[in-house]
Amino acid sequence: MIIGITLGDVCGIGPEVVIKAVKLLQEEHPLLIIGDARAFKHFCAPWLDGWNILSVDSPSSARREPGVLNILDLKNINLDHIAQGKVCPEAGRAAVEYIKIAVGLAMDGKIAGIVTAPINKEAIHKAGFDYPGHTQLLAELTATTEYAMMFYSCKLKVILATIHVALRDVPEMITAERVLKIIQLADKSLQQDFGIQSPVIAVAGLNPHAGEDGAFGKEDMEIIKPAIDMAVCKGIKAAGPYPPDTVFLQAVNGKYDLVVAMYHDQGLIPLKLLAFDSAVNITVGLPIIRTSPDHGTAFDIAGKGVANPQSMIEAIRLAAMVAKRK
Repeated sequence: MIIGITLGDVCGIGPEVVIKAVKLLQEEHPLLIIGDARAFKHFCAPWLDGWNILSVDSPSSARREPGVLNILDLKNINLDHIAQGKVCPEAGRAAVEYIKIAVGLAMDGKIAGIVTAPINKEAIHKAGFDYPGHTQLLAELTATTEYAMMFYSCKLKVILATIHVALRDVPEMITAERVLKIIQLADKSLQQDFGIQSPVIAVAGLNPHAGEDGAFGKEDMEIIKPAIDMAVCKGIKAAGPYPPDTVFLQAVNGKYDLVVAMYHDQGLIPLKLLAFDSAVNITVGLPIIRTSPDHGTAFDIAGKGVANPQSMIEAIRLAAMVAKRK
């Protein structure tokens, strides 16, 4: 089955990392780029090297041939209205359209999953969309209410209890119901997506030293611990809450298969220290497979030819691996 790759915001490094990754993986997996062919060719000219861009009108029309890059051409960008390295509403609108088309194809079973190149939040907001990011857009398009952001690297897996919210708002959002649901989503994904039959999940505390029995906050004792106990009662191998400053090291050393982090930076700082160029974001809970590189549009290096495609490469490989398990 074909993996669809959305082009993301073409004013960023999306086109560059996509073409670098697809050229490398074309023989391993059937791949279909979803975007604007003219913009793709324009921004990827330095890396074409004799490769041909084939515009197709459906996944079934894609040709798996050496030197051919298949793109589902939406013809939805006017190059006169965009500039590389700049926030452009036209590029933001187009990026959202790529995602909508890709999700529809995946929901209809015409592609096995999607890999999304980065979008720019300011650009999509200026284009008239209120989504804070890919994850919430994907949830809306698939009518999913229970979902989470998981991050994968060969050394560490992390799932977030809260996503893009102000740090001051995190304590109010940490409820026993939310933490339990995140643990359940993690357990299901580890089994179904990664083939881990009996995963062991560690839960990080919210406060320093996981609250130290209430000395540094009561959330760990009164909210997070009861959620873990409920998960254990449901047969899940979950433990904690553990001090956040040590639990990630224990997971890296193999004691746990995944760590539940209470907030964005708690989970992503250790992950990016270990795998800045190769970590992958996978949205769990959706009825479709979705992965993405763990970086943004990087406008500051767009067009300079120095973007590292490794995270995109790993995102494509992970999507293909999960698709084979479905």
